[in-house]
Amino acid sequence: MGVASDANWGDRAVCKSSDPDELFVEGAAQNRAKAVCVGCSVRTECLAFALDHRIEHGIWGGMTERERRALLRRRPMVTSWWRLLETARVEHEQRLHAGAPASDGNRILPAQSLASR
Repeated sequence: MGVASDANWGDRAVCKSSDPDELFVEGAAQNRAKAVCVGCSVRTECLAFALDHRIEHGIWGGMTERERRALLRRRPMVTSWWRLLETARVEHEQRLHAGAPASDGNRILPAQSLASR
């Protein structure tokens, strides 16, 4: 399911069962809060939501408010983070399936070919 087509992503968020106060912390506690996002299946949707809505507080999509502000400053022309991140996801999946070169020049091998090694 893609970023742009999934309005109910929050229902599947790992942090849904966490204490919300744990995601709205400062200082070193932010690293612990960000760790909650590492294995979350809707991390991208969460980040896109926070960026598109300019949410200023808390950990969203594994990023602090400072990290999100820096990203917004670096990419001021982005009008829809949902669209941008969905496009990036689709392109990444296509490269994975095609065994195409990654942006760093290394080839991405399909999972099937890795399993046969």
